[in-house]
Amino acid sequence: MHVQLAQDTQPTPESGVTVFVVDDDAAVRRSMMRLLRSAGWSAEAFASAGDFLERAPITGPGCVLLDVNMPGMTGLELQDRMAGAGIMLPVVFLTGKGDIPMSVRAMKHGAVDFLVKPVEEDDLFQALELAIRRQADEAADRRQRDSILARLALLSDREREVLERVIQGRLNKQIAYDLGIVEKTVKAHRGRIMEKMQAHTIAELVHLCDTAGIDLSRPAG
Repeated sequence: MHVQLAQDTQPTPESGVTVFVVDDDAAVRRSMMRLLRSAGWSAEAFASAGDFLERAPITGPGCVLLDVNMPGMTGLELQDRMAGAGIMLPVVFLTGKGDIPMSVRAMKHGAVDFLVKPVEEDDLFQALELAIRRQADEAADRRQRDSILARLALLSDREREVLERVIQGRLNKQIAYDLGIVEKTVKAHRGRIMEKMQAHTIAELVHLCDTAGIDLSRPAG
């Protein structure tokens, strides 16, 4: 595969990021490795989906540049296997024999882009850079969600009950009636909830729960 080098293309690969090239065509692998490394990317190449899956666990930032039509496991099948195995690497497809149904399926399953060989250098780098940004954003979202869940885990059962009703917009006296406790106790619980959740306002408390994907707004029983 020939990739035309554009004079005005200035990729900005980030330190520590690796592009994993999975393609059964040895010429494509060599071409991609030369191109990526000449532009400052770290890169590894694999001749099959199976070879990629056999690699040691991948924990650092990166993305997968993936062919579709390969002997054995196809690129689309590898994409599904990665999701099932918890391999949190964004995928950019690069294929010589793609079609609209393939591209639609790939994108529905979370692919960043679906490129066709031969690919323009700037299009390739733009897709890879988008993939890396997406991974960084998703990692930040996971860290934030894990942090919020950790704070929620600090709440006692009673504090959790109070939190649910606070999120529903119920007043202290209503919460006290619901739970069979005095209003002063509700106020104490609310104070501890705000402290443990590291929230300063009810709006911030609601936002934290929404960010973590937790629905505490169901009607209280």
